[in-house]
Order: sequence, then structure tokens, then C-alpha cells
Amino acid sequence: MFTGIIEATGILSELRAVQGDLVVRVSSSDLDMCDVNLGDSIATNGVCLTVVEKFKDGFRADLSNETIKLTQFAHYKTGQKVNLEKALQPISRLGGHLVSGHVDGIATVTAIESNARATEYWLEAPAELMKYIPHKGSVAIDGISLTVNEVKSHQFKLTIVPHTAQETTIADLKVGSQVNLEVDQIARYLERLVLGAQPQANESTLTASLLAKAGFIK
Repeated sequence: MFTGIIEATGILSELRAVQGDLVVRVSSSDLDMCDVNLGDSIATNGVCLTVVEKFKDGFRADLSNETIKLTQFAHYKTGQKVNLEKALQPISRLGGHLVSGHVDGIATVTAIESNARATEYWLEAPAELMKYIPHKGSVAIDGISLTVNEVKSHQFKLTIVPHTAQETTIADLKVGSQVNLEVDQIARYLERLVLGAQPQANESTLTASLLAKAGFIK
């Protein structure tokens, strides 16, 4: 589990095809590897990767075809800048929200606008994921925990303060950029718990009356 609070950035110094999938090496002079062991998880642009080889300045990981299919790794090139976060420890502050590192899909930047010292990003997400993205809810974009400030149809708005822009890769995004998107787990579990079965991809029968009946709201 992760918090979505980025610890460092790094680059993909190696992307190598091996027997049908990928091996990647992530290099970073800013990520402290002292407490990282083989088998530990590190979120890389929001994708949970398992450390299979450790270096003083980074790590190597294997990527399955499932990960490649669901994330932007299929389009990354050597030298790609990435956000990094080591797995949450029980003593850590939960400064963001619970992030699993299991990407749900891809979102596309549709507009970027300045608002005083902040920058507002509009992103379009797949229709089947928008039902899990409420106003003032949380999403992870390339592993960054962010608050949704507005929702319209298949799009949502994020307001990025200067510190977040400085410490992550989000300032590198342009209109048309695509990012790894993970929706809030609570919304997924709540729907499953209340409905008792997985809904169709583009359907949701999760309503206020149904939540009240299940005892979640009064």
C-alpha cells in the first residue's frame, strides 16, 4: 500500500524485452534505498513494482503483460522521468489516501489553465471509471494522490499547487499527455459490498437510497 505522497523522482534507465514481457531499471539519486529489500514494492508512476535487484541508486523490476496492457509502460522510453514512492509502513503518516499501485486505466489531459499560483488540469477518464471519481474525492495520477475539484461528464479537474508541481512529474504534462489512473479503493469496495455483485462496465445502480438502506448513510 502507498499514500500517493511522492518521495522522489527518477528515470527509467533501462527498458528491456525479455521472453515476451519487460524488465525495467529505475535510477534515482534522491530515493533512499537503504531500507529497501528484495521483494519490496515501490510505486513507479503509480504502478506497484516488485524489487528483484537492488542498487545504491535504484532498482530493477519485472513487468508482466497485464501491467503493460493497463498502464503507460507500453509507451515509455528509456530516460522517462517517473514518480517514486516506497511502500507504506505502519508508522508512516497517511498524508494522501490509500493507494494500491494497481492502475485502473489511462486518463488523458484535455486542458491546462493557470489559476493564481496554482495550475488546473482537466483530464478525461474512461466512462466506466468516472462513477468512482466524485467531487472532492481522491484519485492517484501517475502515483500522486490528488483531490478532484470538479467533475463534468467524462472529465475531472485537479488543482496543482507549486510544491506538488516542483516535487513530481506533473509539471511535465501537456494537453494530450496520458497518465496512469487509480481511482479511490473505497468507492470500489463500497459498490461491491452494497450491490453484492459486479455491475456491468458502464452501469452503476449505487444510489443514495441504496446506501441508506444498507446503513451507510442516514
